[in-house]
Amino acid sequence: MRKNEHPEKAYKNLEFLNSDEARTIRILSEYIEPLSRLDENKVNSTVLFLGSSKARPDETDSVLHKYYWETEELAFRLAKWAIKLKPKGKNFVVCTGGGPGLMEAANRGAARAGGKSIGMNVSIPAEQLPNAYISPELSFIFHYFFMRKFWLLNRAKAVVALPGGFGTLDELFEVLTLIQTGKIHKDQLIILLYGKKYWNEIVDFEALRRNKTIDPGDAALFLSSSTPEEAYSVLKNNLIKFL
Repeated sequence: MRKNEHPEKAYKNLEFLNSDEARTIRILSEYIEPLSRLDENKVNSTVLFLGSSKARPDETDSVLHKYYWETEELAFRLAKWAIKLKPKGKNFVVCTGGGPGLMEAANRGAARAGGKSIGMNVSIPAEQLPNAYISPELSFIFHYFFMRKFWLLNRAKAVVALPGGFGTLDELFEVLTLIQTGKIHKDQLIILLYGKKYWNEIVDFEALRRNKTIDPGDAALFLSSSTPEEAYSVLKNNLIKFL
């Protein structure tokens, strides 16, 4: 700094804002900025779609191919229904992790219905760009995983867990744990596992119950379905109580 120059104001000092000392400010920014933008866009509630980033719409030889188009159809039906609801603001807005694969399919279905949809991406070493179907004003990028997880769930009235890997399993079991421990009331969030064949193969919930590592009632914390028609019916019939 030259003599008689004004020093940089703290909130304009990028070196400080990116320092360890300013981590609290960065975390707070990832809380306040999404809050402000969601309120500005009148998003009252969301339906969160979790699922693999590896599904592709044109890879017909992949086992995930059918799930891509079933997800697109489910999100289309849900968004088309939600657009017509009467309360002020936007209800049951499709929300995803913002990436490709089944996340893209959900945003794509909402866009086909003419609805807004949310994408909440996160910066990772293998950077993934927001998919093309997210509403630009509702596209977010987070640095902190825990802040992203907070906002993925904050306005959710339902979670649709589609076939996925570590990330999907992490997010699904975190939600189930929050409900199991009463941090989220079981009557305030619908959990729907989509693809019975997949989930029965990946997670043996009955073995968990049999080994008494979960309570008998814990298996009732979620619903399941295997077709867009069935899933849409389950979601619509359960979501209507939140209006």
